[in-house]
Amino acid sequence: MAKKTKTKKKATAYWSASAPAAMNPIDHELAIVTLRKTDKSMRKIIDACGPYTMKPKRGYFAALCRAIIGQQLAVAAAATIYERFRNLFPTGRPNPDALLSISKPRLRAVGLSNQKTAYLIDLATHFSQGSIPNRRLSRMTDGEVIESLTAVKGIGVWTAQMFLIFVLARPDVWPTGDLGIRRALERSFSVSTEASLDDLEHLGEPWRPFRSYAAWYLWRSLDVVPVS
Repeated sequence: MAKKTKTKKKATAYWSASAPAAMNPIDHELAIVTLRKTDKSMRKIIDACGPYTMKPKRGYFAALCRAIIGQQLAVAAAATIYERFRNLFPTGRPNPDALLSISKPRLRAVGLSNQKTAYLIDLATHFSQGSIPNRRLSRMTDGEVIESLTAVKGIGVWTAQMFLIFVLARPDVWPTGDLGIRRALERSFSVSTEASLDDLEHLGEPWRPFRSYAAWYLWRSLDVVPVS
């Protein structure tokens, strides 16, 4: 899993502020054709990695719970704890109101730390009170989604960007703070891992409006597509 580098809670604007639009099969074909034309290095990565196979995950609240639970854990450990957490819900599907009715000791009993327990309760509270508008998330701009999600304790810009890419399937998200992206750029484009966010933002400009696809292929080139 690609780890995030430290970023401030509120970043400037390293995402699209345009109207939301999810990926679709037509986008996949157009994105790949467009990216292959941008430069030889990206074309080599795409040819080596093959077809774009990412499928959006379902369930906004569940996806964010999984993201919080998985922080700073190995993939296998995170999966085990999430499965125990999921089994706390009668339907097997986490939902905000049900989570708020579960006692803290029961949440901690599945392997959650005190901190992650607090984060999950805060997330559920935001959903339950409507500060994260579940029914409107898909219609909000990338910037609006990031602003809404990062108001939750334990969710930073990187996690919000992963949500945009892997859950909302937004095509033009460019996670410049991601360590995996930086490693892939160093390997294939000779870009220093110490490059500034502004430098990386500039580097990604030719890949608009398909920077999520570029990010996915860069991760795949290292075989470290993030688990979100």
